[in-house]
Amino acid sequence: MTDTKAALLAAAHTVVGREGIAGTSARVVAAEAGVNQALVFYHFGTVTELVATACTEAADASVASYREELAAVGSFTELLAVGRTLHEREQASGNLAVMAQLMAGAQRDPLLAAAAQHAMEAWNREVEIAVRRVLADSPLLEITDRAGLARAIGAGFIGLELYEGVDAEGAQQALAALEQLGAVAEILDDLGPVARRAVRARLRRTSRST
Repeated sequence: MTDTKAALLAAAHTVVGREGIAGTSARVVAAEAGVNQALVFYHFGTVTELVATACTEAADASVASYREELAAVGSFTELLAVGRTLHEREQASGNLAVMAQLMAGAQRDPLLAAAAQHAMEAWNREVEIAVRRVLADSPLLEITDRAGLARAIGAGFIGLELYEGVDAEGAQQALAALEQLGAVAEILDDLGPVARRAVRARLRRTSRST
């Protein structure tokens, strides 16, 4: 990748986080990168293509940077703790703001929708691996859709970025509630074999009745 192309990708990421999708233009991105705006079209064809590529590459880099931490998770509580840390880091880096803008733009643009889906799926794959591992011996395993749970966790942390802009205290309460659910999961894991069988049986009956 050329230095100019890399500079445009970094500039697009910065501008989307700061100005939003609506405020991202070839002129603004080029000024941020310190290059001629004609180079936006030379390298990417359109501003939308530039933004989609920048967001996709940023998501891939973020996922890769957390892979080791997620691989070390041994419990649902630890997974949620990593999620909280991830949320704070991604917010500080501007990645969450960019993702929120990308998802907003995805409602109207199929190219941005594809980029948003790529980013979410990249996170979901890593989180699902961790969810499958921490629930491997849990009574919750038989009634839990691991892929669905991974998506719910990912969607929750993305949604909190929007929530925090309106109600920061409420967003923190939501995070705390997730952590309380993690504590419940660990309590179930600590039950003896007889109690675990009883819990499994009750959960199966509840699952069939819903």
